Amino acid sequence: MKPPDTDKIALRQALGAFATGVTIVTTRAPASGEPVGFTANSFTSVSLEPPLLLVCLAHTAASYRMFCETESFAVNVLAAEQQETAMLFATRGADKFGPTRWHPGAMGAPLIEGCLARFDCAMHQRVAAGDHDIIMGRVIGFSRHEGEALLYHGGAFQRLG
Repeated sequence: MKPPDTDKIALRQALGAFATGVTIVTTRAPASGEPVGFTANSFTSVSLEPPLLLVCLAHTAASYRMFCETESFAVNVLAAEQQETAMLFATRGADKFGPTRWHPGAMGAPLIEGCLARFDCAMHQRVAAGDHDIIMGRVIGFSRHEGEALLYHGGAFQRLG
């Protein structure tokens, strides 16, 4: 059953009842090599064999075209102390990489320092789904670090406890 258009706000609020982690998805613009990225909470594991994960990207995102053309990307799982970085990468037109410490992964996508986990991915598949694309990556490298996760619930950033 499709909700009426007038219920989009209510639907968004209902979806916000599901607590998620917060990630920053990064790549390099194919033509210029410029780093680009966006904040996302639509991230999940797809498969362990082969190792696949997915993120969702709105067609209206400023970096949408770059993610349609790239052959690699990274997913950076944010720590609780990285709320300011999450907000920066959610802001259209902001200088996202100037104040952000990062280094290129094996595939070239930016890996952000201080994250709980980082996944370096080769593009596996893109699937159009409504007003978003589902972007699946094959994990070619990853790291995990101790710490508390940054969460998103009810339209706001949260911490455990």
